[in-house]
Amino acid sequence: MSVTTPPQQPVDDPTPVKDHNGRSSRAKKAKDNLTSPWATAISIIIAMLWTIPTVALFMTSLVPGDRYRTDAWWTVMADGDLTFGNFGQVLFDSFGDNSTAPPLLEYVFNSIVVTVPAVVFPVVLGLMAAYAFAWIPFRGSSFLFVLIFALQVVPLQLALIPLLRILGPENLGLAGEFSGVWIAHTIFALPLSVFLLHNFVASIPREILEAARVDGASHTQVFFRIIIPLSLPAVASLAIFQFLWVWNDLLVSAVFGSAETYPLTYPISNLAGDYGQYAYLVPPAAFISMIIPLIVFFSLQRYFVRGLLAGSTKG
Repeated sequence: MSVTTPPQQPVDDPTPVKDHNGRSSRAKKAKDNLTSPWATAISIIIAMLWTIPTVALFMTSLVPGDRYRTDAWWTVMADGDLTFGNFGQVLFDSFGDNSTAPPLLEYVFNSIVVTVPAVVFPVVLGLMAAYAFAWIPFRGSSFLFVLIFALQVVPLQLALIPLLRILGPENLGLAGEFSGVWIAHTIFALPLSVFLLHNFVASIPREILEAARVDGASHTQVFFRIIIPLSLPAVASLAIFQFLWVWNDLLVSAVFGSAETYPLTYPISNLAGDYGQYAYLVPPAAFISMIIPLIVFFSLQRYFVRGLLAGSTKG
C-alpha cells in the first residue's frame, strides 16, 4: 500500500540571504534603502532647494531697470511687468557705462573659442601621457609621474608672471592672442588631467592590451582603437570639469588675453557700471553665462558618474 505524503508548505526563513562568504547581501540592502520612498522624497527636496538660486536668478533677470532696486521679482510678476527686454539689451546692444562696448554676444563667441581648444588640448595630451605612464615602461617614469602629481599643489598664481614672460613679446609673442590663452589653460590643467586619466587607463585589463600586441598592433593603434574607446567615461568626466573651469575663468584670460580675446566673464564683472546704474543687466548676463555649461553637463551626464568612479577599484 502506497502512502501519499501531503505537500509541505514553504517555511518563511527570517534569516537574511547570505553569499558564499557567509556575509549578508549588503549591496541589496543598500539598493533597497536608496530606492525607498523616503530616499526619493529627500532627493526631490534637495533638488528643489538646489534649483531655487537658479530660478531666482532667472526671475530677477526679468525685472525692468526702473523697478530693479525698489521691488522684488514676485511683486513685479504680480503686476505683470516682467520683461525679456533685458536679455535682448545685453546680447545685441551696447551695455554698461560704455556706449561703444560690443554686445555680450561677441563675448559669448570669445568664450567658446577660448574654451573648446582649452578643453581638447589638455584632455588629448593628458590621455597620451597617461597611456605612456601606465603601459610603456621607461626609465624615470615613476619619478616623473610623482613630479606631475606634485605640481597640483603649486598655486596657479605663482606661475602667472613666469609664464607671461615666456609668452610675452620678448620671447614667443603669444600673449594677448587666443593661442596664448590656450597654452596657459593647457599647462595649468595638465597635472590633474594626467593624474585622473592615468588611474583609469592603468585599470584597463592587461590581457586586452597583450592580445592587441600579439596581433601586431603598435602603440599608436592600441591608443586609438583600445585606449580612447575604453576611456570615454573618464574623458567625458574630465572634459566637464575642464569646461566649467575654463568657461568661468577670469584670471587666466585677463592675464594672457586682450580686449579681442576676453571671455564672457570679463564684461559681466564690469557690467554694473561705476555707480551701479546698470546693475539690472547683471542677472540676465549671468543667466546667459550658465546656459552653455548646463547644456554641456546634461549632454555628458551619463558619463559623469562612471568617469568619477572609474579606476577607483580593480577586479
